[in-house]
Amino acid sequence: MASLVTCVITSAGWCFCTACASLLGACCGNDKASTIPPSVTSGRRRSVLLLFFSIAMALVFQYGIAPAIVDANDLTSFVRDKWTDGCSQYVDIDVVKSCAGNNGVYRVSAASTLFFAFAALGALLKPTANREAWPAKYTLYFFLCIVTIFIPNDPLFSDAYLNIARIGAVLFIVVQQLVIVDMAHEWNDSWVAKADAAEAQEAGSGKRWLGAIVTACIMLFGISIIAIGVIFSRFTGCGTNNGFITVTLVLGVSIVGAQMSGEEGSLLASACVFAWSVFLCYTAVSKNPDASCNPMLGEMDTVSIVLGLTVTAISLGWTGWSYTAEDKLRSSSEEESAAAATARASDDSEKDVRRDVTGVVTGNDYGTQDDEEQANSAGHAEVDESVLNNPSRLSNSWKLNAILMSVSCWKAMALTNWGAIVANGNAANPQVGRVGMWMVIASQWLVLTLYLWTLLAPRLFPNREFG
Repeated sequence: MASLVTCVITSAGWCFCTACASLLGACCGNDKASTIPPSVTSGRRRSVLLLFFSIAMALVFQYGIAPAIVDANDLTSFVRDKWTDGCSQYVDIDVVKSCAGNNGVYRVSAASTLFFAFAALGALLKPTANREAWPAKYTLYFFLCIVTIFIPNDPLFSDAYLNIARIGAVLFIVVQQLVIVDMAHEWNDSWVAKADAAEAQEAGSGKRWLGAIVTACIMLFGISIIAIGVIFSRFTGCGTNNGFITVTLVLGVSIVGAQMSGEEGSLLASACVFAWSVFLCYTAVSKNPDASCNPMLGEMDTVSIVLGLTVTAISLGWTGWSYTAEDKLRSSSEEESAAAATARASDDSEKDVRRDVTGVVTGNDYGTQDDEEQANSAGHAEVDESVLNNPSRLSNSWKLNAILMSVSCWKAMALTNWGAIVANGNAANPQVGRVGMWMVIASQWLVLTLYLWTLLAPRLFPNREFG
């Protein structure tokens, strides 16, 4: 009887695991048979999915494993010493747990940063490497996370990686702006295309889509202005914060004015950039160690963490699952080759349609071809297919992995408040907050200046080509 039950449980477990693996493969973009190679974008999706797992593991390390290790008995004293290394200077046990939790995030983030660094190097040397051996890659990543549990905090995590993550997070803030602008343009173009299609079917029906674009812009600008008002009412009282808020308003109004006075960009993109800059302003002023103008000093900034991770998740989802993101990561030569192939395929299809339509109208069979024409057509199809599926199109994978490296750094900074250790309403290391404050606001100024330049440059230099 026991053997029968064991067999039933084993069979059910095997079916369950197979179903989960199939579902995971479909989510990752490879729901084909094992004899068919993964699609071009499958590696990109698996990379993004691994980063989502990394964020979840970082939260587990920060709020689950770290406090449990600090409260552990002598049986785990070896691991406890590693996790509290550098935290023993603090007396309050809650501060020690906060310190250990931050270092738990650094462990997972350092593992993901190292993983994507090697993935970028591998993709640079072998373009198809990013879509191969993913079970082994996931196993390697989780093994790296386990190994970090037994490594002391200082100097690898609490010192070296903390400074590396700050630099990487600033780079991601700039890249995030590019992603947000691109998402806004794709969003705008999609709704404009739907408006044109609806207008072609029924006159006047396209105005609904254009109205939706205007409504989205009004909502984004409204939320941004309300947020500026809240920031101004809560975080003023010192010259630093007042200056940050003023510069944000001036640059925000400048980009909107520059966009509306010309044909460059779109209002939706400007609204998204303005909203992103307001969020960065809030992130900066909430890190000011001056208690006279920061009522949140010594508190965990949950709002900033949630908003930051939400925007990051949306950006990662777009980067991993959007086909337009594949085009943005390509080099210009690859874009030209793919565009030429697409154009040839489009011309051939248009010719076929014209033959079919002409044949129906005139009664002549223009759809038939002689053997030579069919051979030439087949030759074009083979060239087009070879260009579109050329492994060189995968050479942009290293760029994606480099971006995911910076996302890993941003994740570490977002979850740890840029390295600040806070508990019971006190900041144990307020100077860290000052460093994070200036890094965030400097990246915001860079983001707004770059976007403003993209709007003004075509007018200042009309004879130059700006792609």
